[in-house]
Amino acid sequence: MDLIQLGWQPFFEDSFRPFIDEGLEAGRVAVEHRGGYRLCSARGELAAEVSGRFRHQAAGAADFPAVGDWVAMETFPMEGKAVIQAVLPRRTKLSRTAPGRTAEEQVLAANIDDAFILAALGTRLSPRRIERYLALAWESGAEPAIVLTKSDLCDDIEMHARQVAEIARDAPIYAVSGLTGQGMNELDGCLRPARTVVLLGPSGVGKSTLINRWCGAELFDVQPVRESDQKGRHTTTQRQLVQLASGALIIDSPGLRELQLWESDFGVSEVFSDIETLAERCRFTNCQHETEPGCAVRAALEAGGLALERLESHRKLKRELAYLERKNDRRAMADERRRVKSVHKSFRTPKKRDR
Repeated sequence: MDLIQLGWQPFFEDSFRPFIDEGLEAGRVAVEHRGGYRLCSARGELAAEVSGRFRHQAAGAADFPAVGDWVAMETFPMEGKAVIQAVLPRRTKLSRTAPGRTAEEQVLAANIDDAFILAALGTRLSPRRIERYLALAWESGAEPAIVLTKSDLCDDIEMHARQVAEIARDAPIYAVSGLTGQGMNELDGCLRPARTVVLLGPSGVGKSTLINRWCGAELFDVQPVRESDQKGRHTTTQRQLVQLASGALIIDSPGLRELQLWESDFGVSEVFSDIETLAERCRFTNCQHETEPGCAVRAALEAGGLALERLESHRKLKRELAYLERKNDRRAMADERRRVKSVHKSFRTPKKRDR
């Protein structure tokens, strides 16, 4: 298997050089299992796990390989296995805050070029959810696009496209149907050889249907949405990298029930660049856009040039990022206290005298 066809670039070649003398080989993570991985490489597909040294030195979950990562591995071709010794630096990465109480990064996909944000036209669109996915995509370093699926179930596609265009900023918008093929030619043109695309969106928006169409085979299970609430069932249970006949690489991912941002200041600024530009004209640099005099944001709101829902969404994401920053600071302080306490304890522990 040609590494260039898998997305190998000079960026990765440069970072891999130190591992050549160690006799290691390069591979890309195609599937992440619990405690194991499937890699694509010049030797074909290999089952892999991380080395004991790697596991010991990893500072957290984000240091472990994610789908799309390039790794340096020791191979055992006769057994069809490999041991991952290192993860190469990521050119781009898609991250969120891991579900739970602790503030920890979860890498959803690595080294992606394009992020397709899917929303179904057969249900009520959520601009606020799309804004959140856009912030995630912009922060990753990938190029986002919005794909409105199930166009065959919609009577007024143009109206919904205009609604999404108000928040899309520079991201292109495609309205398609994976079942009838409507609008697919234009979207297919975005799938280029050796370029990696990640599909994002909640369950039931048609990610698996699109991939099955591109693959020309039913590789992924597809189930209808629930009639009661039009919500999708989780048919994709793990992220995986798939190479299409066109040469493009697709990362499918399970629908995300919870999407908390992770260090997404740049992403939020990109999504809400209109509000950020208005804020630069406020009289006070620390304007909260509430009751301060000379607030350009409030003026745009009162003049009808800015929707209140969009301003509230911007405030919510900013508060979320501020809370995450405080949470990370508290965690860093707690880790430092534990480290200092451990050092002091080692000094207090009496050493055994030699007899």
